[in-house]
Amino acid sequence: MNAAAAPAPSAIAFEALADGAWLLRLGDAIDDTVNARVHRLAARLRAQAPPWLRDLVPAYASLAVFFDEAAVDALSAQAWLIAQCAAIDASDHRAGAPQRLVEIPVAYGGDYGPDLDSAAAELGLSAHELIARHSGGDYTVAMIGFAPGFPYLSGLDPALALPRLATPRTSVAAGSVAIGGAQTGIYPRPGPGGWRLLGRTPLVLFDVSREQPSLLQPGDRVRFVAIDAAEFAGPTRRPAQTPA
Repeated sequence: MNAAAAPAPSAIAFEALADGAWLLRLGDAIDDTVNARVHRLAARLRAQAPPWLRDLVPAYASLAVFFDEAAVDALSAQAWLIAQCAAIDASDHRAGAPQRLVEIPVAYGGDYGPDLDSAAAELGLSAHELIARHSGGDYTVAMIGFAPGFPYLSGLDPALALPRLATPRTSVAAGSVAIGGAQTGIYPRPGPGGWRLLGRTPLVLFDVSREQPSLLQPGDRVRFVAIDAAEFAGPTRRPAQTPA
């Protein structure tokens, strides 16, 4: 991409990510206000999408915008994006795409959450208190990353923040619900990981055979619902989804 990055409203920095992509940086830290602005911008771009817009990838403080370089040149795409940035800043900051509220059933502790007891002790809580406080939170999918369908969830009670394991596990079960630092998340597939495992959901977070492979999308709200082993072993529940 042979294009100079032009200034954008409210300190949104443009970087040439590839010949057919701009990276819009709205901040440089994990911040709920910045992340909400990322999702407002992504929602507007989807709603106003011209034919040359190929894909949007929101992160905590940035938004990658992919476009068809055969249909539009980089500077024209950038000019359109700058206008959209100005539009979200001029609008009501509460506005945006309707959020889904998705309930995720979780079996906490035991083989489902091998770190629950040690995590609770480290936090000065009982296991029951940790479950109640973790499942009582109201979370937002800040971004999808690390692995296909892995949701990084903002909104964790700061008092529940936990350091990652000094030595990551070589294998974490699919559906494991965990805390890593100031975030909580769900492992969609088996694989290595160093977050503290509190429980597991029977829901399938990522399935390429579905029309939308990832169960959760950036901007969704999430609530965890504690279930017991019998419910976990029963027929796979469909997640409850309602407009927030």
